[in-house]
Amino acid sequence: MSLVRSAGLQKFRETVEELGGDPVLFARQAGLPTDALDTDDLLISDTALAAVLEIAAVALRCPDLGLRVASAQDLSLLGPLAVAIQHSPSVGDALECTSRYMFVHARDMHIALLDDPEDVAGVKAVRYVFGAGVRPLPQATDMTMLFLHRAVTFLTGGGYGLRSVDLPHEPAAPHRRYADAFGAAVRFGRPDAQLRVPATLLGRPLEGVDANLRGLALAFLSRQAPGPGTVVASRVRAVLAQALGTGPTDLAGVARVLAVHPRTLQRELADEGQSFAEILDGLRRSRARTYLTTTDMPLAQVSHLLGFAEQAVLSRCARRWWGTSPSALRGAARDRRV
Repeated sequence: MSLVRSAGLQKFRETVEELGGDPVLFARQAGLPTDALDTDDLLISDTALAAVLEIAAVALRCPDLGLRVASAQDLSLLGPLAVAIQHSPSVGDALECTSRYMFVHARDMHIALLDDPEDVAGVKAVRYVFGAGVRPLPQATDMTMLFLHRAVTFLTGGGYGLRSVDLPHEPAAPHRRYADAFGAAVRFGRPDAQLRVPATLLGRPLEGVDANLRGLALAFLSRQAPGPGTVVASRVRAVLAQALGTGPTDLAGVARVLAVHPRTLQRELADEGQSFAEILDGLRRSRARTYLTTTDMPLAQVSHLLGFAEQAVLSRCARRWWGTSPSALRGAARDRRV
């Protein structure tokens, strides 16, 4: 299991409701938090995301559900990565940027630009690479590949000469539905999921590029990369960042989200030189400083947002972190602003 931003479910709720279904029910059946239906930055299990599409497709008797959802999505679901992509100098640069920073959206999802596997001159393959041990499910694969195709279409402002689409599964919907969606031949049961595109596409320049915006987006994206030996710690930190003040922040709760045994999670963190308590404490310290020095929210509310049972705990932590009280820290920040 890996984590992916809930933005991957963009337009799922609307599509299901238009078909007369209950997206909340399907989310619960797939083990997804229902908040994932309406927010972009909740970290969810990629297997649960794929499962909710399959569950809904069967329940609604809608074999092209993944294609329908992708048809309603747009590039914005990639967040800051979308900014860097849109303001790349060329299509090739945009694809390279996507390949390098896709982990910000989905940790174990990769887009690779390769030579054509069939050695056709003048053709390249844009391949969707699944994480190790992942069994791709049809609806999620259909959704991802059509989103990728539509993203390239958007960047180029129209048709870009798509040669064919390869999908690793058998067709979930009639062949004609796939051909209409992609506007090209679609081949099933192939070794990889990929778009076969003209090599000349890579050099096509993009219009309306703002180099300053791209630089800012790339600077942000580069800071998101986990350092060597901190993969598990990064995942724990990401889950806690979403749960702090709204969900469970204990080891067992985070382990459930990551689908591992608590002792296994402890051991993997120790192997990286980290501990769960230190990660949680560091996140709370950072959030507390932000709340206390940039807002006027009551201390009781700050305590709640940090996941503390009572305000007194915040006071004790502030003494340990900064050697002063929360009120004194807030007052000092206010004085500096004045």
